Amino acid sequence: MKHAATTAHVDTFARDNLPPADQQPEFVFDLPELQFPERLNCATELLDKHVAAGHGDRVCIRAPGLTWTYADLRDKANRIANVLVQDMGLVPGNRVLLRAPNNPMLVACWFAVMKAGGIAVATMPLLRAKELKAIVDIGQVSHALCDAALAEEMRLTALETPLLRHLRHFNYEGPDSLEAAMERASPYFDNLDTASDDTCLLGFTSGTTGVPKATMHFHRDVMAICHCWPPHVLKPTADDVFIGSPPLAFTFGLGGLVLFPMSVGASTVLLEKASPPQLLDGIKEFHATVLFTAPTSYRTLAARGIELKRTHLRKCVSAGEALPASTRALWKEATGIELIDGIGATEMLHIFISHTEDKARPGATGKPVPGYQAKVVDDDGNEVPPGTVGKLAVKGPTGCRYLADERQKTYVKNGWNVTGDAYLMDADGYFFYQARTDDMIISSGYNIAAPEVEDALMLHPAVAECAVIGVPDEERGQIVKAFVVLRPGQEQDAAMVKTLQDFVKQTVAPYKYPRAVEFVDKLPRTQTGKLQRFKLHEA
Repeated sequence: MKHAATTAHVDTFARDNLPPADQQPEFVFDLPELQFPERLNCATELLDKHVAAGHGDRVCIRAPGLTWTYADLRDKANRIANVLVQDMGLVPGNRVLLRAPNNPMLVACWFAVMKAGGIAVATMPLLRAKELKAIVDIGQVSHALCDAALAEEMRLTALETPLLRHLRHFNYEGPDSLEAAMERASPYFDNLDTASDDTCLLGFTSGTTGVPKATMHFHRDVMAICHCWPPHVLKPTADDVFIGSPPLAFTFGLGGLVLFPMSVGASTVLLEKASPPQLLDGIKEFHATVLFTAPTSYRTLAARGIELKRTHLRKCVSAGEALPASTRALWKEATGIELIDGIGATEMLHIFISHTEDKARPGATGKPVPGYQAKVVDDDGNEVPPGTVGKLAVKGPTGCRYLADERQKTYVKNGWNVTGDAYLMDADGYFFYQARTDDMIISSGYNIAAPEVEDALMLHPAVAECAVIGVPDEERGQIVKAFVVLRPGQEQDAAMVKTLQDFVKQTVAPYKYPRAVEFVDKLPRTQTGKLQRFKLHEA
């Protein structure tokens, strides 16, 4: 770790709360493009450099009824940076809460925070005051920029905590709006000369298991993820038009819909609501070429394969949860496009195991992304032979740094990031997802991975969605229980239960079949589309 003397932060809260050096992972910078200088501001690299190179008139962001060029975005971000510093008293290192659905002003605010040397704390639009207060308290957040559409929960949060002292709303016309202040502000701003290892964002884990954790990422981390997965796996060009559903508060969304397109001078489409029908309309209207969404969306969109084949779509990325082999096959059949799968983590910032379309294998997540290393280990951290299920361990140019959190010791072991995923690696080095390590079901001594049973159920034409958990059983320790959403017109009866049980027995090893099946109307999911298994356990 570099000495604190190099920091540009006046408010040193983030640096003071980094995990101790001996609890941090080993960082690996073995690609030439990962040799970062000591001074680095990611806003300069991703935004200002395009304008300086004469590409300011290229389209950067599209949204319904709106188009911004790179020069437009820089102008807005510069004005907001001036408002933050001159009107709102931001000093480098202060944390700024950002709240909005996916829209252009949210991106302008994010870049303004980078330029001013602040630390962006983007939050999911659906969060309530209780959850926001926890984030403000953990991150000691002093400033907030919030879409007027989300003002009420922001107001309640501000009432609850004295920490949050400076608040502006945008996307409305009022004398106290951010836009009114931007009108008065200069369009020129000198980006702060930040250290490459100054924290620039706090990514909060989705908190599916309780208290959220803040992951700390540097300016160099933002650039590192732009230099690893996109050029080696996605291979986008400046003419690509990105579109997708993940919220920008989710690092998968920030990378896929802002950082990666801008790293190559491409454009992105931001939709405030991005259900499958809205995504399809957006793909058609904006001639999108690269799509980022979750497996559930791909399953729904596959029914519109004929329309999708007539669009400009050429690359489709799945992440957020494990991609069932059946969904991959369904999408390929419907559109002719091979899905690019990947696993990432908020702790790692973005995708670290993936594959190109031509190297895809059914059921496999892929191989380590160039720049990263991965292995499967046992409980003691020893590497296990190919074909053995164990814990996934990863290292690369990014890694886990929890802000003042004891759980750092669990995530980082012997310099490796242990992600909490159970994987096996085959003889060819492909990694196959088994389950979250806490989703392994042990029934009569057999290890059963919940996603494998889900994959089998999803192959049945009557099943729209499903989730599998282990439930306590006196005789077997645990049994497999499936929660199943049937397609319209299917009967929720005992005959269907037996049909599905028999189908699974014929698809995978018979001992893995669900001994209990419960039909439900919908499954509990986070805002990013991740299944909340703990809610099924509670039920």
